[in-house]
Amino acid sequence: MYAIIKASGQQFKVKEGDIICFDKMSLEPKSAVEFKEVLAVDNGELTVGTPFVEGAIVKGEVINEGRDKKVIIYKKRRRKDSKLKRGFRRDFTRVRITSIA
Repeated sequence: MYAIIKASGQQFKVKEGDIICFDKMSLEPKSAVEFKEVLAVDNGELTVGTPFVEGAIVKGEVINEGRDKKVIIYKKRRRKDSKLKRGFRRDFTRVRITSIA
């Protein structure tokens, strides 16, 4: 059984017990979170919403919040003596999916 949910502007395929990193949600560890924007549910037969499946809820539990590894963006234009180096660290919230209803 799996579901496709929409969270923080992205779509995720989740199953019970999965651990997913979402964009930072500013929630306390061990708090419950519900995702009501469920695009599709497969429990033997596939149910696709228009755009969301009515009555479908995916529940999860916040594990922790943190920062990802640094991502380096490096742009170079050849023969122009033009270089640009930037980087950032993405903030995330790690969530364990507990149930799909």
